[in-house]
Amino acid sequence: MNVTDYAVKQIILSHWQYPVAEKKANQKQKIDLLLPLKKWLDNLEINNSQLAHRICRLIPAQCPFARTIKLWGKTILAIPPLCKINPVYDQLMCLRFRAISYLAEECHEDVSKYC
Repeated sequence: MNVTDYAVKQIILSHWQYPVAEKKANQKQKIDLLLPLKKWLDNLEINNSQLAHRICRLIPAQCPFARTIKLWGKTILAIPPLCKINPVYDQLMCLRFRAISYLAEECHEDVSKYC
């Protein structure tokens, strides 16, 4: 068996098999307290334009927390964007994207004001 055949076989097998994580005796299982909120945001269906517009207005397109504080032209403090620290950031961005997609595809509205 050559390298290509082996690699293809491994890729195909790994695609169909789920990795089994071995749990050590001293390893504790993490509890995600925000999991119900994350699932609710992921499963929230957008079925009217008022809801879609409200979501697009409430969730900003860019992280509003990144700031550069300057004094007399010199940077004194640079605050990095804190959005990636937010545990539901990905769900909020997906929800906003679904709302914009609904407005563009289903309602045939101009969504350039939300971009």
